Amino acid sequence: MASAEVQRRNNAASNNNDVKKRESSSGDKRRSRPVSTISASGVSVNYSLPQDVMQSLKSQTQPCESIDGARISRLCEDNKLLTHYFEGVNTVHDCFQRGVQLAGDKPFLGWKPTPDTPFKWMTYNEVNARAKAFGDGLIKLGLPAENDTRVGIYSQNRPEYVIADQGFLYHSMTPVPLYDTLGVEACNFIVNQADLHVIVCDNNAKVKSLLDRRREMPDVSMMILFEPVTEENKAKAEAEGIQILHLDEVEKLGRENPVESHPPKPDDLCMVCYTSGTTGTPKGAMITHRNMAVCVSAALKVLESCGVEITNEDVLISYLPLAHSYERALESCLVTVGAKIGFFQGDVRKLMDDIKELQPTLFPSVPRLLNRFYDKVMSGVNASKVKKFLFNMALNSKSKELKRGVIRNNSIWDKIVFRTVQAALGGRVRVITTGSAPISSTVLSFLRCIVGCPLLEGYGQTENTGIATVTVVGDSEPGHVGPPLPSLMVKLEDVPEMDYYSNNNKGEVCLKGGNVFVGYLKDQAKTDEALDKDGWLHTGDIGEWMPSGTLKIIDRKKNIFKLAQGEYIAPEKIENILAQSPYLAQVYVHGDSLQACLVSIVIPDPETLPGLASKLGVTGSMEELCKNEEVKKAIFKDLIDLSKKNGLSSLEQVKDIYVHPELFSVENGMLTPTFKLKRSDAHKNFTKEIADMYEKLNAAASAKS
Repeated sequence: MASAEVQRRNNAASNNNDVKKRESSSGDKRRSRPVSTISASGVSVNYSLPQDVMQSLKSQTQPCESIDGARISRLCEDNKLLTHYFEGVNTVHDCFQRGVQLAGDKPFLGWKPTPDTPFKWMTYNEVNARAKAFGDGLIKLGLPAENDTRVGIYSQNRPEYVIADQGFLYHSMTPVPLYDTLGVEACNFIVNQADLHVIVCDNNAKVKSLLDRRREMPDVSMMILFEPVTEENKAKAEAEGIQILHLDEVEKLGRENPVESHPPKPDDLCMVCYTSGTTGTPKGAMITHRNMAVCVSAALKVLESCGVEITNEDVLISYLPLAHSYERALESCLVTVGAKIGFFQGDVRKLMDDIKELQPTLFPSVPRLLNRFYDKVMSGVNASKVKKFLFNMALNSKSKELKRGVIRNNSIWDKIVFRTVQAALGGRVRVITTGSAPISSTVLSFLRCIVGCPLLEGYGQTENTGIATVTVVGDSEPGHVGPPLPSLMVKLEDVPEMDYYSNNNKGEVCLKGGNVFVGYLKDQAKTDEALDKDGWLHTGDIGEWMPSGTLKIIDRKKNIFKLAQGEYIAPEKIENILAQSPYLAQVYVHGDSLQACLVSIVIPDPETLPGLASKLGVTGSMEELCKNEEVKKAIFKDLIDLSKKNGLSSLEQVKDIYVHPELFSVENGMLTPTFKLKRSDAHKNFTKEIADMYEKLNAAASAKS
């Protein structure tokens, strides 16, 4: 089904040991020794890095010879950025076709038809045939085989999402993902700005919601549904003049009316990925096939250089939204080598059950989930003095091994202490990744000791296709996000108003390279803000080069404000420090130019709050404890101690807190889908509480004067 040229290239790649690569080096081969064995019963992990590799961790980047002040990965050969990893794989369509060639009749997409049934699998060949039929069906329905044809896809992760997505690419169409947490107004905005005439949905509830808003989206003329269409939606669609079809009907049309494929070119758009943002309307980041293919190439190169070669024996658990570039890039890596992807049931509360059954070897995660995992483990450990004693001994031993470059799951401590924890992740995980938000050094170091496999932290944005830097296997030092991918240059630009200067190795992180996007759809002003005339992406994040050549994210440029005294304040820097309190799960620091000090909304950690209350001799529900003055005083004192210990100035220390019982979440609108705090919404939600704190503080200040 692929073009003859793509098939020829992929067959050549397949015949040459499955992994014919253009870029390699003797240094990479030293790192690529077999370090883990996958079997049906489990994964034996034993990374023991040679001394020369451990030594190389002290210098993980090199100056870019062509750009003054920029740094690039040590994996860049001849001081040149990596452009591809596999011969002839330059688009997402090429990635998929390579997977089909390598693993045609092997399992590809897995799902649970019902909660009580085991995972069911479709092969690469089956998915390929259905994708081709779906794409041909769209052509029969009148959609032009052009890159400017944009189609909405409004669905949770599931096999049909991938079928539809690959079907679009058979004819160079551009998918535009939608997702629930955007909110109604943002969703309407995207549909209209992206000129979506066709929207593909996973269920009737989403179709009904769209049909109810028909007048806000006048150009929508067709909807395609993954599940059988209800009579109510059929009638409503007919009344609104919208054609509504089931996925099977479109595929049937395609099988009966096959057409020649028009696969995309590298510079065609691969997706328009809307960033929800923390303020304002969404921005549609235009990501090209070259962007995604380069990102995939660089990620695979980094993993291989660390001794983690992804093969068609690997299994990934898919639960992070496919609407975002991070998950899309990770899954594209798996597809390129013919690996398996298993989808969660759609309910995060059942995710751990899905993981135990699927037994993934690769587990992409986010700090929010890893923090919960950490809390659960610690809760179990603290329940018994004997358990805690053994656990701490095991933790100390594994921590020493990590510093020597040894990562394994077969030590005596793994067998008697950590085996239960590792089994909770399915027992076969050999790589865990985390991104989208910062993770505390405490949690990261703790998890690296107990999971028995590499835990790599990455940093990136939608605008650079999700991944810009990633830590490498063997680097156990927390607090940084690793060196840049070999496809990117990184430089730090002066931010004088925040006292950050590149000659002190601090400044705004700027990126340039193959996986940097081309701009925002129909928004030249926002594009010009993000991309300067030389093609550098200005991230808005403040970074610092560490002595090892790794990047540390220390602040955020955009989220700064002035207090009444005229002093600039960076709230995220303060929040990252206050979040270290064992009593807090989340924190929001607020200030503005009309006030002389900062206040904060804090959400206690439900795991540790009862212990604090017990020490204070206080009892009650979560809501009651949050209203208790003694509890508030104890939390506030801990925050002040933390602030002073971390060198925060008096102006950077919060002067009052409001203790709130409900966690910020995507569902209640306080977090973006990538789990970043929506500061404007937090302000609106706590307007009264913030005003009350300032009124009390100002009254006290007036009384003193």
